[in-house]
Amino acid sequence: MRKMSLGTTIPVFRHCLLAAAGALLLTGPAVADDESSVFGWIEKSTLEPWGVEVKAKLDSGALTSSMDARDIETFDKDGEEWVRFRLDLIDEASGEAFEEHLELPLYRDIRVRGAGGRDERPVVLMKICMGDTIHEEQFSLRDREEMHYPLLLGRRTIGHLGLLDVTRTFLNSPDCNEDAEVVRYDGEEVEGIKEDEV
Repeated sequence: MRKMSLGTTIPVFRHCLLAAAGALLLTGPAVADDESSVFGWIEKSTLEPWGVEVKAKLDSGALTSSMDARDIETFDKDGEEWVRFRLDLIDEASGEAFEEHLELPLYRDIRVRGAGGRDERPVVLMKICMGDTIHEEQFSLRDREEMHYPLLLGRRTIGHLGLLDVTRTFLNSPDCNEDAEVVRYDGEEVEGIKEDEV
């Protein structure tokens, strides 16, 4: 077997690195060819069925999505836990105030650890339009009045959307009509991930 000197090994290693980098560059555009499956870290979305436009922050550091809600309380309805809350938003498209009182079944509770400490939040299933698809997703309810974005989309939701480009914003406008595809949450869990990272 022929031995290589250090002087020969470095150019060979450098050549392999350049070949690998070239292969990645060649495959990159093919992956991102369909721009509709790439979302920026901030996107416009609509809450369905009302069509109210809100800005959503796509946050890969959170697992479960979060929605701005006020006057949150759980109650018993026919032996099951439900959640009563109020949406108090500004429609980004019209600039008008939007308020809706809702009662939905409690999907589950989560414990969340953040900068302000730990708290427990109710989770409900709600629908949002992203791009041309309506997604029924899990949303923890929290008063987000002090936050810049009323809607935060976590990894559970991002995983259903497509790719996330953290360097760009507003890549897809919501465009859902009555014929829009509805993708329903199928109950899968993300293994090995704790909920307390929102």
